[in-house]
Amino acid sequence: IGETRETRTQVAIAVLFATIGEHFASIYMGGYTYRFENVPAYVPPGHGMVYLTAVALARSALFVRHPGKIALFVIGVWGTWSLWGVSGYPNRGDWVGALLFAIFLVWLLIGRSPMVYLAAFFITTWLELIGTAVGAWEWASIDPLLGWPQGNPPSGAGAWYCLVDAVAIGGAGPTLRGMKRLAHWYKSGWGLRKIGES
Repeated sequence: IGETRETRTQVAIAVLFATIGEHFASIYMGGYTYRFENVPAYVPPGHGMVYLTAVALARSALFVRHPGKIALFVIGVWGTWSLWGVSGYPNRGDWVGALLFAIFLVWLLIGRSPMVYLAAFFITTWLELIGTAVGAWEWASIDPLLGWPQGNPPSGAGAWYCLVDAVAIGGAGPTLRGMKRLAHWYKSGWGLRKIGES
């Protein structure tokens, strides 16, 4: 409610993109399965809440004052987890998690909003840990696309959410410009004339 039009548009794009991604990755690909083998109704708005939380956390005093320390913490903790997943110690290897973590590091270096990505990675990793622990969803032991083992959850699962964030951030500007052009086109009467002619 108190957010800018751009942020509200980003949230809408995040919800739309993540919902499509959930149906593709879970229902179609089988990369993970929800308890009732569907995409629960709470998931789409949940993605919007996660995105908005990441944006709010990224601009919080803690993140603004200590960006380097937060980056080192996230990279250190989840980097260690990713290395452990490919070390041979866990019963279920996590090569997909290590790949996703490497992709996250690239997003962190070249992405438009690294603090949003850090916040999203932190938040969503905890959500993944809690969700899998209570059995709300479970990741397949072998990734259906790569054929590699993955953890439950993969250590780099937060990278998927960073992709959602990147699409939302990158898509908001073009969407708003397109909506402005559409509104101008409609108000100019051209749209009404065309409708009347048909």
